[in-house]
Amino acid sequence: MKSAARSAPLFAGPLAIGTLSAPGGAAFPGLVVPDGRVLDLRTALDEPPLTALALLERWDEELPRLRGLADEPAGDWLPLDDLSVHAPVEPRQIFQSGANYRQHVIDLEVAHRTPDDPRTVEEARAEIAAIMDQRAAEDLPYVFIGLPTTITGPYDDVVLPSWAKKPDWELELAAVISRPAHRVAVEDALEYVAGYTIANDLTDRATVFRRDMPAIGTDWLRCKNAPGFTPLGPWIVPAGSVADPSDLRVTLKLNGETMQDESTKDMIFGVARMVSYISQTAQLLPGDLVLTGSPAGNGMHWGRLLRDGDVMDGSVTGLGAQRTRCVAEEAP
Repeated sequence: MKSAARSAPLFAGPLAIGTLSAPGGAAFPGLVVPDGRVLDLRTALDEPPLTALALLERWDEELPRLRGLADEPAGDWLPLDDLSVHAPVEPRQIFQSGANYRQHVIDLEVAHRTPDDPRTVEEARAEIAAIMDQRAAEDLPYVFIGLPTTITGPYDDVVLPSWAKKPDWELELAAVISRPAHRVAVEDALEYVAGYTIANDLTDRATVFRRDMPAIGTDWLRCKNAPGFTPLGPWIVPAGSVADPSDLRVTLKLNGETMQDESTKDMIFGVARMVSYISQTAQLLPGDLVLTGSPAGNGMHWGRLLRDGDVMDGSVTGLGAQRTRCVAEEAP
């Protein structure tokens, strides 16, 4: 469908940032408007080597200029349909959150119960819910670190490694950082967020826990950091266009069937608390991603993990949609 025929806007607000390329051309940061036109920011800002990361490094300065460009009908606008869409930014750091949706945590814990667990399902759910309430009261999010090499585009194929026996989906709201943040207060944390995008934080459930060293616990390197395990985008939508990040719908469909469909209201820790918490230890940098966790409805819940040929359609209110196809890697 050509841009002029679009019946609905691509995202909320007057503009978004993407990374795109023309056939045979280099990737470039693009200003995208809701009707499907794109402005090459290397030309519009007269900075040929410009990247989305460099733009985010001076986001507060550039955002007013971007708004002006979006309002200007003249210019060398390109039709989105003629371009390839890549991950909107190449982050230096990825901070991932686990156990941040109340219902998701309860479902996972019940699914991972040992065969000799004496509790009924109802008893287990009640106990886990009480633990979640305690975590929220003590302000202790669960955060770990991912590798930038997991990032892939919002329409790229996802290669399922031959060793991954239980690959699973986890669609998430991701916050994109605009300026260095260290030891920021919760009430100030959203000032450090440039905008929001969509991430699918894939996980191999079979390797989450170290079976050879159970006392050590989770193995996030193994289960989450295969190349391409984090489809990202398509757009970075400025924070000002997202009225309330704690009231967005996160929806994932597998081969057309809805598997996840939950509001970010179910998050235990919102974006501000997450950014503040991370900043108490680490320094967040422009372009960094803060993944806020995934809602209920992953493959472990449904008893249906990813396999060759599966197509995942993910969307978050106002941020657009991504579509990725799973391709099984041949065993070496």
